Amino acid sequence: MLKIISYNLNGIRAAIGKGFTDWVAAGGYDIIGIQETKAEKSQVDISALTALGYHDYWFSATSKKGYSGVAIFSKQKPDFVQNGFGNDFFDAEGRVIRADFGDLTVFNCYFPSGTSGEVRQGAKYEFLDAIFPYIMEVKKTRPNILLQGDFNIAHANMDIHDPKNNAKTTGFLPEERAWLSKWLGEGGFVDSFRTANPQLQKYSWWNVRTNSRATNKGWRIDYQTVTEPLKDKIIASDLLNDAVHSDHCPCYLELDI
Repeated sequence: MLKIISYNLNGIRAAIGKGFTDWVAAGGYDIIGIQETKAEKSQVDISALTALGYHDYWFSATSKKGYSGVAIFSKQKPDFVQNGFGNDFFDAEGRVIRADFGDLTVFNCYFPSGTSGEVRQGAKYEFLDAIFPYIMEVKKTRPNILLQGDFNIAHANMDIHDPKNNAKTTGFLPEERAWLSKWLGEGGFVDSFRTANPQLQKYSWWNVRTNSRATNKGWRIDYQTVTEPLKDKIIASDLLNDAVHSDHCPCYLELDI
């Protein structure tokens, strides 16, 4: 059995200062995928995590320091680790890291948000167009894939607190939602949270500027998606709303592997 976390920390150093390491120690997780590290490994004291038995793998942004960045912490040493997915532009932003554990391939991803304007919204669509065929190609030889992370897309009306007034807001645009439907359809991936909790309305991100966590006016934009062969291996999947190290909360997945 594997206990797997996906967590946008919005800055790993800040999260460690808010008790992230103690939270990890209490959880006993096997694999932790972090998005928005906003740091390079050399800038972060991870000695406490190392003492817990975690191996760590980082892919930080080179185009802009202190921006984006992903990392994987795992109790088991991976058989294979790859930084990026062969796209120079997005790889420079440190958005995708892969680790293989036996037959399981884990992609830990931080999708562009599009919130800063048309240019970045265009970049978001370019990322979606690039990542889909890339993963489909990998899937031909690695059929057991977990692709997790901050997708920056709320899929359905029940995944956002106010779908009507956000219908034209990035993160809930028709084109973005259609891509996610394609991912969960033609792409052959399964939304583990929604599979385990068909009717549960729970969120993974809240706007700090409007203090929306206090009133639970959130969005579910973080996912742990697995390929069809892993669907029957899902034991549990949840959003751990009580963890408050970030403006996001962790996604939790338990796989019978």
